[in-house]
Amino acid sequence: MKLPTYRNEAYFDYSTPDGQREWREALERAQATLGRSFPLIIGSGRVETSERIASHNPCRPSELVGWTAQAGPEHVEAALDAAWKAFESWRRTTVEERASILLHAAGLLRARKHDFNALLALEVGKNAVEAEAETSEAIDFLEYYARQALEWARPVAVTQLPGEEDWAVYEPLGVGVSISPWNFPLAIFLGQCMGPVAAGNTMIVKPSEDGGVVAALAVDLLLEAGLPDGVVNYLPGRGATTGELLVTNPRTRFVNFTGSKAVGLHINEAAARVQPGQRWIKRVTLELGGKDAMLVDETADLDAAADAAVAGAFGYNGQKCSALSRLIVVDEVHDALLAKVVERAGRLVVGEPGENANVTAVINQNSFNKAGAYLDLAPQEGRVVLGGGRAERPGYFVEPTIVDDVAPSARLAREEIFAPILSVIRVKDFEAGLSALNDSDYGLTGGVYSRDEERIERAIHEAQVGNLYLNRKITGAMVGAHPFGGYKLSGTDSKGGGPDYLGLFLQMKSIGRKR
Repeated sequence: MKLPTYRNEAYFDYSTPDGQREWREALERAQATLGRSFPLIIGSGRVETSERIASHNPCRPSELVGWTAQAGPEHVEAALDAAWKAFESWRRTTVEERASILLHAAGLLRARKHDFNALLALEVGKNAVEAEAETSEAIDFLEYYARQALEWARPVAVTQLPGEEDWAVYEPLGVGVSISPWNFPLAIFLGQCMGPVAAGNTMIVKPSEDGGVVAALAVDLLLEAGLPDGVVNYLPGRGATTGELLVTNPRTRFVNFTGSKAVGLHINEAAARVQPGQRWIKRVTLELGGKDAMLVDETADLDAAADAAVAGAFGYNGQKCSALSRLIVVDEVHDALLAKVVERAGRLVVGEPGENANVTAVINQNSFNKAGAYLDLAPQEGRVVLGGGRAERPGYFVEPTIVDDVAPSARLAREEIFAPILSVIRVKDFEAGLSALNDSDYGLTGGVYSRDEERIERAIHEAQVGNLYLNRKITGAMVGAHPFGGYKLSGTDSKGGGPDYLGLFLQMKSIGRKR
């Protein structure tokens, strides 16, 4: 099976008059579908439950986007039954057939981009630009992992001993559990599910309660693309109940999780305990967010650095794992850069996706309350130079906020906030700035703006981050080009969208036969 060279999906331009019309029409179509209820999908069955989970529009909390069924213990067991049954045939399905299904799904998603983008706007508050970037990334994952499955199926080079025939093969692990986040309910949901599936595994997927409708429609699309029953089982539920049961069940072979550090560390610990009847050590891959920093020195292009800072800190309201949270600036250019960043951020429009707003609502009441607590803390730990409040409109809106003179040891500089709040840290020189960048429990993304090649080289070797960006923004990792995953407590550095990702869900069998 020979495929065209992989290329990232091209973005649709919503800024043109035709693009704006497409966006309005897609939002109208999405509005007309609100309020539907989505059952569990277990094997070939669609299962209604007595308890349901409501998903609301964060920009209009009274607006119901839809319902998803809520799985209980009996559904966990039924899903494991279905997934293990499907595994017996799926593991023997040719890699070409598996790849073809992923490519078909990519084509279906490409044809329905506008509708998925509009649903992302309504369910998780993404504007047109952010929604388009996410749907394109989801397409990229499907296209890239289809090709990577073919690569991993190639013969393994091993040494041949005299008088023997020696070879090795990669085999899928079995049934995995994917627990995905609300901030990328399509791209991360599909990526961390379909990577293992492309490698021959079967999956039980538990989306975030705040992104379950998008995920349900994504599973429908996979089935339409030809994915056999039971290969992906859709099991929405509460993390503390459904998620816990899936992670600790002895029949779960591996767990793939993206989310908070606290939950991820708990999953890692819980999955490590061998349960009665368990016949393997569970494999766990984690991506746990960050406290991401960008260092700007006195040689940098300050206009470019200011643009990157605003895009990184306030794109999707600071709700990306890679979002810029700490802007570290050498003293010599601190005032000049801060003025540029404040001026640019001050032009951002707060509002709804349909208004083409730059900054929309944070995801839910808990996130809104958490952001509010940090806004209250900000005047105590620094000097608020922009924003600092809740936007005066219905919904979970937080003003883009910049806090200057934050100490590296302050809570604002240490704790993941996941809101449009940027802390600015002044340092005396590049040396101190690099030290501040590394002074974190997290190590997901980081960036350096400098024209000094020796300093750039130092950052390449010394920055303790999984994704380092030089003279560009620190968000916007592209599948295939920027394998994504962090150091330290940002996760297991599992590198989604990279050439080694499928290997995390495979095991090698070595075979020797006497001639």
